[in-house]
Amino acid sequence: MSEINSNKTDDKIAAKNLVTIDKSDIPDGGMKSFKQDDDSIILITRDGDEFNAFDGKCTHAGADLGEGLRCGNRVICPWHHGTFDSTDGSLIEPVAMKGLTRYSVTRQGDNLIVDTTSNINERADNDQLADTHTIIVGGGGAGFMTANQLRHTGYGGKITLISADNKAPYNRPLLSKMFLAGKMDEKYLMLGGREWASNNNIELRLNQTVSAVLPNERTIVIEGGDGNHEQKTADFLVVATGAEPKIPPFQGAELAGVYTLRSMDDAKAIKGATDNKNVVIIGTGFIGMEAASALMQAGNAASVTIVGRSRRVMSNIVSEAVSNALIKLHEENAVRFVFGAGVESIDGDGSHVSGVTLSDGSTLAADVVVLGTGVAPRTELLNEVNDPDGVQVDEHLQLRDGVYALGDIAKATNQMGRMRIEHWRVALQHGMVTAGAILNDDNVNTLEERIPFFWTAQYGKSLRYSGHAATPDKGILFGTPDDLDYIEYYFDDEGENTRASAASSLGRDKELIAFSELLRCGHAPTRAQLRAGFDTIEQAQLLSR
Repeated sequence: MSEINSNKTDDKIAAKNLVTIDKSDIPDGGMKSFKQDDDSIILITRDGDEFNAFDGKCTHAGADLGEGLRCGNRVICPWHHGTFDSTDGSLIEPVAMKGLTRYSVTRQGDNLIVDTTSNINERADNDQLADTHTIIVGGGGAGFMTANQLRHTGYGGKITLISADNKAPYNRPLLSKMFLAGKMDEKYLMLGGREWASNNNIELRLNQTVSAVLPNERTIVIEGGDGNHEQKTADFLVVATGAEPKIPPFQGAELAGVYTLRSMDDAKAIKGATDNKNVVIIGTGFIGMEAASALMQAGNAASVTIVGRSRRVMSNIVSEAVSNALIKLHEENAVRFVFGAGVESIDGDGSHVSGVTLSDGSTLAADVVVLGTGVAPRTELLNEVNDPDGVQVDEHLQLRDGVYALGDIAKATNQMGRMRIEHWRVALQHGMVTAGAILNDDNVNTLEERIPFFWTAQYGKSLRYSGHAATPDKGILFGTPDDLDYIEYYFDDEGENTRASAASSLGRDKELIAFSELLRCGHAPTRAQLRAGFDTIEQAQLLSR
């Protein structure tokens, strides 16, 4: 009797994992997601009579991919523009770091039967370049993505990742968002999970300082704590040393209670220091704004004040109208702003900060000061071959034969031209491109075929920005920023036939995706077209067919 009951239970489980979907619900050349009772999502793509089924949650943050956009073979996430192949689910574009789980599909008359227990993903055999050694200097997004992509796309050689940090690679953008707000535990920040390095046969060397890079020899020098030096030579050398916070020459910047926010330790220190304290944030860029949002959401600080020289926030990125909307959002959450004044000094009692004196002579009480005053690329290891503004590399991030420089230090050519960009998604793009170059994989798009993208999260609202504009002050605005519902297109000049070079948005995800795809393909709308009612979504989908 028990065996019969066991068989019935197995049959029920099997039936639960078989999902029936009407073929006619999926548009040809399109996609549709189907939410299940257990909160899972199935995504179906269709091309004529060919159907493919996937786990429909983006592998980055779980967004419903059916709410995004499909352009040709590209399935694009509505939140952070992670992009997947519509036929096999493979990763095309970060910020996602792995492809979609693919399910088997069988046809039964007018229906599709999806088996969610049948994972038909194919992982590449790690049999390429098995006798080589790749050394990666830097444990940030670019270094992690290079190592991760190598291991997941067939690289069989030795990988050594060297980091000055005391922790395995983690998600830095979430420090000033979810972590500082107390909404995410440290363990969820670890890229690839706590056992990522061992699971992928990667030698991870933490708390290691690289004191010299010899690019012509593909050699690095590691400085030991005992004064000794270790030289290591590689077949492929990847330098991804990232950036470090700029600390202005303020009197008192060295006082206890003055922080920058770049590392996990920085974020922990700020969290531990702000309970019932008056916090002053210097800087109105997105790090300063995110830190203010996170601290107010955490609810522990007595007060938060943001100090800025100009009367706008994120002024190099968004227009005055959008800036005003962000200021309003923060003020509604009890953040105070002091605009139009520089910092004369950070004051203290000799050891700990007690206030900030502004250039107009006024003072602010401060138990904690956070410097959100920008970052500078750590290019010193390659200063002999490049200027401090960025390491000049080609479209594959290559500096010398077998030597790559990527992430915040790289001045590389993308779809928008040659530039150095300090954004997480760009760093991950660099890692994908570098791994593809090492493996000589022609299926991986070069950097010239990609565009920049970043987002900032404040009070649960995500402002997203795609492309790169010289100024935000020559734009066309649609919608109402004060209602957190808008898209704004930016241009480098006032010409009617000038194509938009960037856009920012709150609440208009599909429009921003469509613009991004048009920009990527070299068909961004002109100012005249947008004024005439240009439909970006329709045009992006038409272009991709």
